[in-house]
Amino acid sequence: MHAIEVEGLTKTVGDDRQLFAQLAMTIEAGELVAITGESGIGKSTLLNILAGLDDADSGDVRIEGTALAPLDEAARTRLRRERIGFVFQAFHILPYLTLEQNVALPLALIAPDAAAAKVRAGEMLAEVGLATRGRDYARDLSGGELQRVAIARALVHRPAVILADEPTGNLDPDTAARILDLFARAVRSRGAAAVIVTHSAATAAVADRVLTLTSSGLVAASRAATVAGG
Repeated sequence: MHAIEVEGLTKTVGDDRQLFAQLAMTIEAGELVAITGESGIGKSTLLNILAGLDDADSGDVRIEGTALAPLDEAARTRLRRERIGFVFQAFHILPYLTLEQNVALPLALIAPDAAAAKVRAGEMLAEVGLATRGRDYARDLSGGELQRVAIARALVHRPAVILADEPTGNLDPDTAARILDLFARAVRSRGAAAVIVTHSAATAAVADRVLTLTSSGLVAASRAATVAGG
């Protein structure tokens, strides 16, 4: 069973503008795949479809064998909470919660064991190098520290799938390189399947595979190629 399986995915927007058609791919547990492509081609839309946040016009997406299309919104929400972790460019960390509280949020949505969630959040903060910062407030952190918290939050509930949308787009190159290395090691150590949508060649370079999204599907990309913007 593949961690992520996509078959025959087609998506149009607006006045019947086709983003992509008959898109197909499989991603295995423990594999990190980067998806690149021109601005406006639909990279973020594809990520939203993989998460069950948007619908394709046709085709199938399966997460660990579970097809998304037949699920109602409540079932999709449960699947996201239990099996998917998200890392966003804008972090989406709540500034007036502590780091520990931010990281524990996914666990609170799954099970109400506050004590266990606190322990697990502390473990994840230690893993991303913030062991002593659990009681600090997110509003006091740098961009690199915020992204470390975002990675800890995405992984805390041990999801099977990690989806990342331009996860280092707001960071300087040196900080971005450190965060990418941390992200890749954390994902692989858990055997999760990860998809990174990016316009950055440096970000794509950490992946096991790089795929370029085009209007006719996904094609293998050269690691040495310059990645188009957006």
